[in-house]
Amino acid sequence: MGRADLHLSPARLAGLLGGPVALALVSWVYLGMMIGDMSIIPGMAQMMMPGQMFSHAPLFGLFLMWAVMMAAMMLPTAAPMITAYARMQAGDRKRGAGFIPVFMFSGGYVLAWAAFSLAAALLQAGLTHLALMSSMMMNAGPGPLAGGILIMAGLYQFTPLKQACLSLCRTPLSFLMTEWRDGALGALQMGWRHGLFCIGCCWALMGLLFVGGVMNTGWIIAITLYVLIEKTVPGSEWLTKLTGLGMIGAGGWLMT
Repeated sequence: MGRADLHLSPARLAGLLGGPVALALVSWVYLGMMIGDMSIIPGMAQMMMPGQMFSHAPLFGLFLMWAVMMAAMMLPTAAPMITAYARMQAGDRKRGAGFIPVFMFSGGYVLAWAAFSLAAALLQAGLTHLALMSSMMMNAGPGPLAGGILIMAGLYQFTPLKQACLSLCRTPLSFLMTEWRDGALGALQMGWRHGLFCIGCCWALMGLLFVGGVMNTGWIIAITLYVLIEKTVPGSEWLTKLTGLGMIGAGGWLMT
């Protein structure tokens, strides 16, 4: 494992981070295009027809929508980890350190969230097929389902798994020291593993999109900012628990 390059220049660091930054920007631009004109989502017209949610085009459209959204939302929250990896990997001169491993690390992270996106797309297709979600608004609407999702997400904030995964997301150097693998393929594997820990931390929060609207700009930005704060601000454990209580309370109110 290469040592961290504490004297890495801003220009060198910017070059190493160019790939992940470009990927995040492209994801946000495409997400904005989909929100502005949902007709560009593949299979969107078929989603409006009864019994068509599990056709190839709607399923692909839902997967693409979720995958782009997760890349846009989660790459910024992984910035401290990606930056720490870039600094540490840049010190490994003899192995030809460069921007490719940093991009591969980010790619592995996005791949993990793409796997989550497939599960989310299938769940959305199932709920829409059962008329538990609106195909137009892409949300569950007020009622038992929305309330149950909020309660589940709130309860998960208190679980040991949530706390363990959040702890790993908050300590980049600890993750890098224990999970280090050399080379571009090793970077891909590391990014994938970090993505899995991040999913363990945030999957229930993503369920809130089913409540507020999968393509709701306000909810997307709010969840992104919350995850960023939860993962990066020191001493934010109280926020995790306070938010959990708030979600449980809001869920109970919707259930009544």
